[in-house]
Amino acid sequence: MTEGAQKGKLLFQKYNCTACHQLYGLGGYMGPDLTNAMSRSGIGEMYVRALLQNGTERMPNFHLSEEEIKSLVAYLKYVDKTGISPVKKFEINYDGTITQK
Repeated sequence: MTEGAQKGKLLFQKYNCTACHQLYGLGGYMGPDLTNAMSRSGIGEMYVRALLQNGTERMPNFHLSEEEIKSLVAYLKYVDKTGISPVKKFEINYDGTITQK
């Protein structure tokens, strides 16, 4: 994880983003799952930046600095590369664990 992504992770925690958003299928349900927001068709970096700069009717404007936005984007890019949510194909193993296919 890059230094920028590490800072973004701390900001994600500071602003309690998981109260409304999910990562890897864990978190709140008011906002969308952000695991693959950076590579999702119609979303991507520019869209995420705009939301972080301005907020929406449901998401508050946190008045983030450009550096904070840059760090959050770096973190979401990292998350996007490390997980898939929701998992579409999986197998339940004999010991109860789940393997993604």
